[in-house]
Amino acid sequence: MVDAALLDKRLLRAAFEKATPGYDAAAVLQHEVCRRMLSRLEFVKLQPAAMLDAGCGTGNAVPALRARFPRAAIYALDIAAAMVRRACARLPWWQRLAGRDVMPVCADIERLPLRAAAVDFAWSNLALQWVNDAPCALGELRRVLAPGGLLMFSTLGPDTLKELRAAYLGADRYTHVNRFIDMHDLGDMLVGAGFADPVMDMECITLTYADARALMRDLKAIGAHNVTAGRRQGMTARALLATVERNYEQFRCDGRLPATF
Repeated sequence: MVDAALLDKRLLRAAFEKATPGYDAAAVLQHEVCRRMLSRLEFVKLQPAAMLDAGCGTGNAVPALRARFPRAAIYALDIAAAMVRRACARLPWWQRLAGRDVMPVCADIERLPLRAAAVDFAWSNLALQWVNDAPCALGELRRVLAPGGLLMFSTLGPDTLKELRAAYLGADRYTHVNRFIDMHDLGDMLVGAGFADPVMDMECITLTYADARALMRDLKAIGAHNVTAGRRQGMTARALLATVERNYEQFRCDGRLPATF
């Protein structure tokens, strides 16, 4: 029996390819989490010779990573080629001319095309929720890290989009929201993959919208389509959308609808 939460990587790649031109304007959450992660680099003493941005998207972290680690070779990896091209174009021309370019890698985090111990630092901002096999992905990140290397990542937890999930509950028999992994389970996976001394914490970010369709438009704009195996095949019925909008109204507060991440 097929797992309803399994992601179709072909559709996932196509969704991110299509979303690339307007991604940065819509990726409010991704930019905010990136800023918070970057602020923690002040506590990192490591000076990597090479680093990996796994799931780089359009490269919103690339300029800051280059500034923080000016001598490091940077691999920008994403499943969507258009995202990788945008990420590699982030640096100004004079840095690229001086040989401080970013190396493009179009690949899946679950199958990294890098040799063992290739990098000293692996960074991943809000990408690991798009893998089907998290232990495999973490194992790959561990494989490409050199001894003494560091993995720094963010991903989404199970309360993400809880309002949208509740609005769809009982509306039909299909899956509409991705399955997200609990922080404690991720900690166990990190230990199982061979990482030492994992440190994890949780933050809750709430975005607000005028209506449910505005949230759905934002999700679509960043390529966050429903690509699960248990999704509805074909167009979503107007009656279903009307039901979801009506159900979502129970969460309205101060004139706005919340979306929890």
